[in-house]
Amino acid sequence: MESITEHLKHQNLALSPVNVKKICCSGPTCAVIALKCPHIQVTIVDLNQARVDAWNDADFHLPIYEPGLEDVVRHARGRNLFFSTDVDKGIQDADLIFVSVNTPTKKSGVGAGFAADLNYVELATRRIAAVASTSKIIVEKSTVPCRTAESMRTILEANSKPACRFDILSNPEFLAEGTAINDLFAPDRVLIGSLQTPEGLSACESLSQVYANWVPKDCILNVGLWSSELSKLAANAMLAQRISSINALSAICEATGANIDEVSYAIGCDSRIGPKFLKASVGFGGSCFQKDILNLVYLSESLHLPEVAAYWRQVVEMNEYQKRRFSKTVVDTLFNTITGKRIAVLGFAFKADTGDTRESAAITLIRDFLSERAFVNIYDPKVEHAQIWQDLQDASPQQSLQQLQKQVTICSSAMSACKNAEAVVIATEWKEFKNINWELIYAGMEKPAFVFDGRLLLDAEILRKIGFKVVVIGRGERL
Repeated sequence: MESITEHLKHQNLALSPVNVKKICCSGPTCAVIALKCPHIQVTIVDLNQARVDAWNDADFHLPIYEPGLEDVVRHARGRNLFFSTDVDKGIQDADLIFVSVNTPTKKSGVGAGFAADLNYVELATRRIAAVASTSKIIVEKSTVPCRTAESMRTILEANSKPACRFDILSNPEFLAEGTAINDLFAPDRVLIGSLQTPEGLSACESLSQVYANWVPKDCILNVGLWSSELSKLAANAMLAQRISSINALSAICEATGANIDEVSYAIGCDSRIGPKFLKASVGFGGSCFQKDILNLVYLSESLHLPEVAAYWRQVVEMNEYQKRRFSKTVVDTLFNTITGKRIAVLGFAFKADTGDTRESAAITLIRDFLSERAFVNIYDPKVEHAQIWQDLQDASPQQSLQQLQKQVTICSSAMSACKNAEAVVIATEWKEFKNINWELIYAGMEKPAFVFDGRLLLDAEILRKIGFKVVVIGRGERL
């Protein structure tokens, strides 16, 4: 298969790829581009002055926790990586602009609960059109519905200045929070979608040349614009589908006496399936999986494909069922009532090695515990206390902050969270929870003391020898 450059040559086209020297973006992903491409100036823009101040903090107290990110910023900041609130200057100076904005699920109007809210994408697009006075390559980085680039192009062309043209590319991120920097250093693939026109192919080659500074060329995939947009939704949907599938099997394991670890290992040994994303848990969370599947459901329904929509909807419904099932197991095991009992929830982030709480299973569990009038102690090593309170308020809007604070205590350590509790719930797979002094925790708890492992993190037999009653998700053991 010929390269884009060869294709252009064969077509005898005069278009040459733009030699990208300056990039403007709105997310930390581009910090890795700055590190790997010292000849390119990268400016990360944000209207929030406090966040920009944090990016520029002398002691590197960055606004986002991601393993490895601080090292990247330390090496590149001030050399060719800059952080600024001057969005307009960033747009004017750049050859290439990454549009990386939030695309949450709509809460009202047409498609509420399923469709992506593209308000921020449109605002960013209109800002670029209003400010840019020279031609730009616009890179759609956010996860968006299929054919969003068409809307962006319509807005840009309708508002562009004379002799100012825009080429739009789709370059979705395939990153996992907690390993994002390593994923950027050695990606499985870099996907770049473009219109299959001379101009589109030329713009695609410009971005390909940026990534080629550190990514092997056979890992840079050039596809059509719409295929690129749909591939991101499809990838997240299929990863989430694997999690929901193994979680469905975990319910069967508990009912039959099988062990989900053994089942998933046996399944993963099949080379056609593989072992990744077959780890049973209390449920998936994060900013992408649920949002993207619901987006796919909405797309399927809008294309009059109800069976396809129902298929993908079930992945989300299975995830919600897993969370409900786990919280019910806690209540059932604690003698069918947790009213007035103290439950320690260890972990609030949706997964380890991130401070992100979006769609975290812990939020659902705690909401269920509070509805049963339990008292809840929470500890997470990275999530800010203000974020926890905000998430709990959003999950229980009928309760005021003052009411929540009567039932919920946010603790500074796992030890303090477990003191005087009747049960400990592992909601996030932080490694430190494996290494805490469980004998000391047991001594400080009410008896009988229960541990509910929702992440297959702990050694149940060791805990039982200490004296705990242990329930592990996906295992059919009986107390």
